[in-house]
Amino acid sequence: MVGTLDVLVGLSDELAKLDSFVEGVVKKVAQYMADVLEDSRDKVQENLLASGVDLVTYITRFQWDMAKYPIKQSLKNISEIITKQVSQIDNDLKARASAYNNLKGNLQNLERKNVGSLMTRSLADIVKKEDFVMDSEYLTTLLVVVPKTGYLEWEKMYETLAEMVVPRSSKLICDDMDSGMYTVTLFRKAVDDFRLKARENKFIVRDFQYNEEELKADKEEMTRLSTDKKKQFGPLVRWLKVNFSEAFIAWIHVKALRVFVESVLRYGLPVNFQAMLLQPNKKMMKKLREILNDLYKHLDSSAAAIIDAAMDIPGLSLSQQEYYPYVYYKIDCNLLEFK
Repeated sequence: MVGTLDVLVGLSDELAKLDSFVEGVVKKVAQYMADVLEDSRDKVQENLLASGVDLVTYITRFQWDMAKYPIKQSLKNISEIITKQVSQIDNDLKARASAYNNLKGNLQNLERKNVGSLMTRSLADIVKKEDFVMDSEYLTTLLVVVPKTGYLEWEKMYETLAEMVVPRSSKLICDDMDSGMYTVTLFRKAVDDFRLKARENKFIVRDFQYNEEELKADKEEMTRLSTDKKKQFGPLVRWLKVNFSEAFIAWIHVKALRVFVESVLRYGLPVNFQAMLLQPNKKMMKKLREILNDLYKHLDSSAAAIIDAAMDIPGLSLSQQEYYPYVYYKIDCNLLEFK
């Protein structure tokens, strides 16, 4: 009997650590589901199921899964099975999340380039070959970002900002809320002087060389990343659903193991206890604790004394007490932290 109790004491400590670890993995999978589904509460909750049912239903109908965790195995072996299973889920999640996040990040970077200011955004969908003088030894076409308030001033003065600017060569090719992008053609040797004078008048020449292959590659990269993301999205969500269920089921089995082990340690052998689930509303928590304490304080006078003392100290909440005359473990189904 003493040897058995020593084993159970060690197992109790291990299960406490395992409980915390598995809960952490459950929350990580749930939170990543929210991230992948764009934090849509309705979509997230409907995917966070255990064995195909909502979490409260699973818990209230809980039955030990003999196939996953054979009761002929020792309690330590069962805890090791759960540890190995959930560790694998944790490792797989890290690998899958890393791959998907990299893909998503690269796509977002490209998308940002398409919606930024005209000074920085991608021009792949804006400029055309006919906007530029191509293959000329002497002439070149510049792109100039002009504030909207400066359109008239630009039209009046761009030909005089430097020598050798081609008359009537400027054309507005796009604009946004703040500014527009003009082309202007001039002799190559006048570029530096034109750039300097333009800046003095708050017209900014953008560094850009028209290269059809590079622009085509940018478009193709955007299409490829977008397609890859769509391809990975479905399988990733399915994996998250399956493995959330597996991790949550494992977590509730850990809770059941803890109840069993702690009950034997508290009340001895032969096993004689009844486990139950209680789901009080927040307003009734204190009242419930008082009722449970009155019902079961005869089982553990030291725990009852601690609680009685707490009740007499103003401002000290009973929820702060971790030790009761009965075995108690909390199951928190609020797994998400929405930003």
